[in-house]
Amino acid sequence: MLKSKYVSLFLSAILVVSTLSLYGCNSSKRSKSGDEKVLNVFTWANYIPDAVVKDFEKDTGIKVNYSPFSSNEEMLTKLQAVNGGQYDVIVCSDYIIQLMTKQKNVLLKPIIKSKIPNFKNVNPVYLKQYYDKTNRYSIPYVAGSEMIVYNSDKIKTPITSYKQLWNPSYKNSIALLDDERSVIGMALKVLGYGINETDPKKLDQAKKLLKKLKPNVKVFDADTPHKSLISGDCNIGVMYGSQASAAVKADPKFKIAYPKEGMNVSIDNFVIPIKAPHEKNAEKFINYMLSGKESSKASKIIEYLNTNTDAKKYMSKSYLNNKAVFIPEKLIKSAQHLVDVGSSNKTYDAIWTEFKQE
Repeated sequence: MLKSKYVSLFLSAILVVSTLSLYGCNSSKRSKSGDEKVLNVFTWANYIPDAVVKDFEKDTGIKVNYSPFSSNEEMLTKLQAVNGGQYDVIVCSDYIIQLMTKQKNVLLKPIIKSKIPNFKNVNPVYLKQYYDKTNRYSIPYVAGSEMIVYNSDKIKTPITSYKQLWNPSYKNSIALLDDERSVIGMALKVLGYGINETDPKKLDQAKKLLKKLKPNVKVFDADTPHKSLISGDCNIGVMYGSQASAAVKADPKFKIAYPKEGMNVSIDNFVIPIKAPHEKNAEKFINYMLSGKESSKASKIIEYLNTNTDAKKYMSKSYLNNKAVFIPEKLIKSAQHLVDVGSSNKTYDAIWTEFKQE
């Protein structure tokens, strides 16, 4: 799901040692299964809302089998175990797509855009990204970004930057995501560096800066940081948009701030496995999800950044003004994307471990 993620050495090892045989498929079986009114979807639990799935089943007569995974890494392992088959549509994250298409025998099937007419609805801002520069294998579903939320009843000076979180007056009042790339990346931004920095000297500067932040941190929570604000345990939190939206819905005293140091964005996409048994149904489903109406319905439930230009006409003015769900395009265009930092992962791990143990 849309969290700050990085590719571990474990993943790299999987890709190196994988000896998948992706093309020995029995054509008669593929033809027969391809006519079935079945679709096997593989993604995070509840990521495609049940209401939308039921609409698709009702409108097409295609039965959806929904299989959840807990992480992109789990998804990759399972997809490799079935030689790129079994599943018809997968929704997964940007960086993992890059990994799946780097292999000699790719795990993904090119998506024929002429069979996805609603592809035209995808906001160009989210297309042609680093992980699939021609969108040969992927089509954006939703995006996510981190932002600052603060209790305006307690914090009288509006927060506009990450740098302000180092204010000594915020001692023991901040909730951070329990994610090393998120937190270390925040420090790197304050220093004026990129979030994918590998220079040991610059990382050491980030380490020293984080040490000064630690007295202000009360909670590490990647799943429900907004609850620490709602309960009153914390007055400031760095969190994902869907969590920020939940906080604001709970009480309008919570305000959202886009850090002036810049945003970082991750994009989750629809992909089709190389041996998808029901490819035509997969194309129908992706096209269905890209309709403005269904995209709008899904966004209203899961509250991630909507990537569909046609969806806006189905949304209320108040929803369109939700800063957690609709980030200005100029910020999206200038946002950074997390990528693999290679051998520097060990340095990030060490900085994170020391920071949390202090």
